[in-house]
Order: sequence, then structure tokens, then C-alpha cells
Amino acid sequence: MSKDDLVVVTGAGGFIGGHLVRVLQQRGHTKIRAVDVKPLNEWYQKTPGVENQVGDLALLEPCRAAAKGARMVYNLAADMGGMGFIETHKAECMLSVLVSTHMLVAAKEAGVERFFYSSSACVYNGDKQTDANVTALKEEDAYPALPEDGYGWEKLFSERMARHFREDYGIATRVARYHNVYGPEGTYDGGREKAPAAICRKVIQAKLSGKHEIEIWGDGEQTRSFMYIDDCTEGTIKLAQSDIIEPLNIGSDELVSINRLVDIVENIAGVKLKRHYNLNAPKGVRGRNSDNTLIKKLMHWAPSIRLEDGMAKTYKWIYDEIASGKASVVNALPRAVAAQ
Repeated sequence: MSKDDLVVVTGAGGFIGGHLVRVLQQRGHTKIRAVDVKPLNEWYQKTPGVENQVGDLALLEPCRAAAKGARMVYNLAADMGGMGFIETHKAECMLSVLVSTHMLVAAKEAGVERFFYSSSACVYNGDKQTDANVTALKEEDAYPALPEDGYGWEKLFSERMARHFREDYGIATRVARYHNVYGPEGTYDGGREKAPAAICRKVIQAKLSGKHEIEIWGDGEQTRSFMYIDDCTEGTIKLAQSDIIEPLNIGSDELVSINRLVDIVENIAGVKLKRHYNLNAPKGVRGRNSDNTLIKKLMHWAPSIRLEDGMAKTYKWIYDEIASGKASVVNALPRAVAAQ
């Protein structure tokens, strides 16, 4: 591809999409079309010099408008959030299949050559994630299928759709299974936030309010790996440009418990909080980690940004948002912390 070919990023008004648009422009792409369902004033980031489109990609016609003239599509659009959202909005998450399907149809009609689809570690078989000391998940562990109900099933189905569009129509589809992406310029309140941002917000709220307490969903011993956004965008671009045709993990293999994640944020903030555990709240699988054997073999690369370093940057951004008055959560009632 030439840097002057049109590249489309869907979900560009969201967290990962907004970062990806900016990185693509920084790397010299001159024609970028950013598309999202949200009004422009609600986009997390807007990059100058980019063509911005607002459209509901669950419908075919806005997908056709998005794909027109494009040579490459990064499809990141989906209705999703942290575990507290996806466990209570299964139908909404499943309806993202309309976006996945219509974008593939529109890309085929427009003659798009390459199509990247952002899947999730939620596609993995739940029976392999019942222990906090989880064996890291290999790509083959998605089958036999038992993904996260709702959101995970939609992602797994859309992976298969991308595969068959490649096999039947010749579109070079590439699929990444993201593992818990975090960083600045993302959601940190409102119910869709994931554990790293939620914990940052809660610790900041406790520090500024003087109420040194935090509520955690579950017992805090559930484990996850968390990938910083810079690793995510780097891996996304590398995979999209590669010849790797099967789904590939893009995630950190640094396994931590939720309690350890709270420790990290407390150390950054210089506070110690009393922890309250809500054992009846949504908490997802017991353990989830990324096996990076295949990505290292095929791409000679893997996410490597340390959790402490990424969380320090994330904490600073959220702190500045709250302390500057851009967010109204300082005096709000405590919200729970969940893990995806």
C-alpha cells in the first residue's frame, strides 16, 4: 500500500480507534477516513487533517459511504465496555454483528483489498479460564467454542465471517484478539470503563475526597493481563500489514490479580485504601492471560510495555481530567471496580 491510499478506521470516535487514527497519520498516511456513530463532539479524539464521518454502521448504507474508495479498512466499531456492561447488555453486544457484517459487505462491494477486524479474548473457551492461575490462552483455545455469552459469541462469529470473506471473495482479512486494552483518552466512568481506568478513577476519587475506601467486584484474586494502548496500535498495524491469515493474540502476557492492580495504582497515587469486596457483582472469568508464543514466532514482536509504566501514564491523564473539572466524579458515590 501507498501512504496516499485511503485508509478507513471505524469506531474512530472511541478509545482504540482514536489512537489508531492519530498513529496512522503520524506514520505518514495522508488519506484517512474516521467513522463513528457518535456525534463529533462526543469523539474521544479528533485528529486534524482527517476526514470525519458520522454514521450508524449497523446499517448498510453508512457502511457503503465509509468504505467508498478505500483500499484498507480497520474495523474497530462495536458496542462494548467492561465486564459490568457486557454481562448486563448481551443483546446490545450481539447486535454489533450488524456492524461486522455490513462493513464486510460494503468492503467487498467497494473493492477493498485489506480488512482488519478487532476481536477479543472474550472468544476463548470459558472452561479454560476457571482458575486464577490460568494457563495462558493460545489461539487454538477458542475451540471447542464456549466464549463469553453475548459479546464473545458475536466476536467469534464475526471472526468466522471475516475468514469466509477472505476465502470466498479474496479480501485479505486479518483478525486480532485484543486482551484488555487501557491507556489515556479512554472511558473511565459511566459504566463502560474497564478495570485499569476504573481503578484509577476510584483511587483518585478517594484521594481527592478524603474517603480512603474502594469497592472491588469479586474477591480481587481474579487475574488478567492488561495491554497499554501504544502496544495495541503497534500490533494492530503490524498484523494488518502482515500475511498472517489466522486470528492472533495481541495482548500482554504479564498476569496480575485485580488486588495487585489496585496496589500499583495506590503506589502511583501515594495512598492506601480500605478495600470492600462485592462478591455478588459481575466479575467475568476467574483468570485470563495471553499466550504470546505465536505472535513472537510470526511477527518477531509482542507487547512489552510494563504495567506499572502504562498505569502511571493512564493515572496522570485521568487525574488531570478529574482535577481540572472536566469530570464530575470526585464527589460521586463510589463505583465498583470490575475486570473484563
